[in-house]
Amino acid sequence: MAEETKVLLINDNDATRHDLETVLSFVGEQVVSASSANWHSTITEAVSKPQQVCLALINDCQQLDTLQLLKDLHAWEPGLPFVLIGEQQLPEQLDADLQSRITATLSEALTHQPLLDAIHKSKLFHEHYNRLRDFGGVRDYNMFRSLVGRSDPIQRVRHMMGQVANTEVSVLITGESGTGKEVVARNLHLNSARADKPFVPINCGAIPRELLESELFGHEKGAFTGAISSRVGRFELADGGTLFLDEIGDMPLTMQVKLLRVLQERSFERVGGVKTIQTDVRILAATHKDLEKMIDEGEFRQDLFYRINVFPIEMPSLRERATDVPLLLNELITAMEAEGRGSVRFNSGAIASLCRHNWPGNVRELANLVERMAILYPHGIVGLEDLPKKFLHLSDQEINEASLSATSLSQNSPSENSSTAAQSVVPIQGLSSSVSSSSGSGSLGFLPPDGGSLLPLHGLDLKEYLANLEKDLIEQALDDSGGVVARAADRLHIRRTTLVEKMRKYQLQRRQTEAEVGAESESESKLESEDQQKADAASSSHEDPDQAASA
Repeated sequence: MAEETKVLLINDNDATRHDLETVLSFVGEQVVSASSANWHSTITEAVSKPQQVCLALINDCQQLDTLQLLKDLHAWEPGLPFVLIGEQQLPEQLDADLQSRITATLSEALTHQPLLDAIHKSKLFHEHYNRLRDFGGVRDYNMFRSLVGRSDPIQRVRHMMGQVANTEVSVLITGESGTGKEVVARNLHLNSARADKPFVPINCGAIPRELLESELFGHEKGAFTGAISSRVGRFELADGGTLFLDEIGDMPLTMQVKLLRVLQERSFERVGGVKTIQTDVRILAATHKDLEKMIDEGEFRQDLFYRINVFPIEMPSLRERATDVPLLLNELITAMEAEGRGSVRFNSGAIASLCRHNWPGNVRELANLVERMAILYPHGIVGLEDLPKKFLHLSDQEINEASLSATSLSQNSPSENSSTAAQSVVPIQGLSSSVSSSSGSGSLGFLPPDGGSLLPLHGLDLKEYLANLEKDLIEQALDDSGGVVARAADRLHIRRTTLVEKMRKYQLQRRQTEAEVGAESESESKLESEDQQKADAASSSHEDPDQAASA
């Protein structure tokens, strides 16, 4: 549904302002009229945000200089177009930014069609400007969604990417191996003006030094032994697009000199060639090494470092954003299912332990673990006892609590299958604080908003967000309860019938064995019996005192 907009009419003559307001209302516009002296207070009372004003119609400003009025309006709302009526005292060389916002100049003798045309043109300008503004505002949150996580470190990375994506400057992405440096590079390319041009990656450390020059710049036929034909290099392949120099810290010094020349002159020659080839590429580079330390040791050129390090982005390690582990698990499992490579789930206890792991291999190590668990426990639920030993980071007390919970649950399960599922359940009470203390803010099996850092600048659909959060919690409760709906409802502190309705709402119906259904019926009967006893007790406590005495 389109948002209603208003026209701001500024005129210092009361009679003329009233006449213009009548005309604008007649052609179907909602008008807010004011003088040049009080326009700001009037419009801020009439609209909740400046974007609701689609144009400013300015005529007969006696109390304030027109140029100053335009500057004030532009400062209040940069996307506001202006329609000027009559002669205005403006300098011949008006600021280009202000000039571009004057969409029409009309004569004092207003006629119907020119006024409609001016309004239409102004609305088009307003819509176009807001569309571009919304694109820029959303970029920080939505455009980099493949960077999974809500922790402060990854939010900072997204913010920096939003600042630099649509520029032409070189970016140096640093961070440990497996932190997602190439993911950042691809996102920067996809959200730049070069998005429809090639993105060409090259790993400088994976190519022998004697072949690296040919890979980058190409070669002519006969340039060296084995060069039986001409070949284009990565610079030519990336022309007009983005060249990603991965692990640039592994590039030999001799090659660094040649690369620096190309970056400075924007031209090169193929190996064995004499023709100078012009190149237009944006350089993105990445490394896990400390380049400044390498400069001190004479292993990396300082001038090349300053050329590629115009805008540095440092990727956080996974241990620095451990609260993102649950979201990363969900993303990795979803991708694995989409590719038909199986599926697996992790219960709360397993997730709590994984949040405490040091992750020397970062996200790559986590992806490796997910694939291994999917092979060992296809379509199953991974609990604490299923994790490899190096991923176990719970205290003895917490493990004992988990074992006691699993044992008591299995005793109430009538079948071997239910018992097996129940033994993987881990209680999460009491673990949340310890996970938070070891991995920063956040919680155990899910990640709720923490202090408002989640809310993006452009806002979000709260209803959709809460629905997704509710669905995730229900899925986790079902996994932790081995698929037994009654026990999942107990964990969520809601009635079983309420949970069943929510499962239908989110299409979370699950197949159950007869034994599981029997377990649910038994649990439901027990819960209903307890509810009835509580109701009877409450009723007894509210009996009339005289009746109780006579009894």
